[in-house]
Amino acid sequence: MKRIAVLTSGGDAPGMNAAIRAVVRTGIDYGWEVFGVRHGYAGLIAGDFIPMGRRSVGGIIQQGGTILGSARSEEFRTEEGRSRALRELNRAGIEALAVIGGNGSQSGAYALDQMGFPVVGIASTIDNDLYGSDITIGVDTALNIALEALDRLKVTASSHQRAFLVETMGRNSGYLALMSAIAGGAEAVVIPEVETDPEALANEIRIAYERGKAHAIIVVAEGANYEAEALAQYFKEHVQRLGFDLRVTTLGHVQRGGMPGAFDRLLATRLGARATYELSQGHHGVLVGHCRGEITTTPHAEVVSNRQMLDTELLALAKVLAK
Repeated sequence: MKRIAVLTSGGDAPGMNAAIRAVVRTGIDYGWEVFGVRHGYAGLIAGDFIPMGRRSVGGIIQQGGTILGSARSEEFRTEEGRSRALRELNRAGIEALAVIGGNGSQSGAYALDQMGFPVVGIASTIDNDLYGSDITIGVDTALNIALEALDRLKVTASSHQRAFLVETMGRNSGYLALMSAIAGGAEAVVIPEVETDPEALANEIRIAYERGKAHAIIVVAEGANYEAEALAQYFKEHVQRLGFDLRVTTLGHVQRGGMPGAFDRLLATRLGARATYELSQGHHGVLVGHCRGEITTTPHAEVVSNRQMLDTELLALAKVLAK
């Protein structure tokens, strides 16, 4: 093998740049030429490749986002689009590809590998919903950003005896919401994996008020059946019964934009290095992830056929700790 490429796709995550850096520098150490693909799969179709050397990835390990850029590509979802991407890769003499991203990105990686082009995936998404990795690049940093917001909101909530509905990202996974609720000492959490009864939730808040709590923090995952704004409307109609004044805070994309912490930098570096090792051994069609404390590989066929499940026993723990 002489030439490989690396791309980032889907939502950006803190630590992606550390993964790019690891792929580039370990690839060069194997004696390969390494190229970056700009703007994800859209750039793959356009043949937007840039040569990357050791110095081109200098000083990026601490940066959030992705220096290569990311974009959604409807065209790549089609057979014609993937064929165009394959032609561009062959034209550039690129022999293998590392794809850094989440579920949609790894589905694209699997499709390309099925067409006969060697691809290795690197697990990266703040949602932590990717099968084949207990924790993915960006999760730890996004969780700490949410936690800092909860700590700050708790101060003002106590000062004014308020309830705050705090909406986190996570798409259809409640991982960020649940973990930040436990770590942040929230009074309640609402996640997509469990149906929410707004009346039961309102009752929990009222009981917390009667127990003498000076505030109530409710963490709501964006994909829950009742999102923050819908719950806020319901609670405002019952504000006298709740006892607390109510505010809504949506964390949104601020969770993506943080400088990656030590854990994400190390995780991304280890996953990126393992991805190039797998390619050096002639292995492809796998996702490189982190399971049970080890860097592991999982066949892409399994990754795209399954979903990482949330441990809902932690929801019961969150309820006990909130009392």
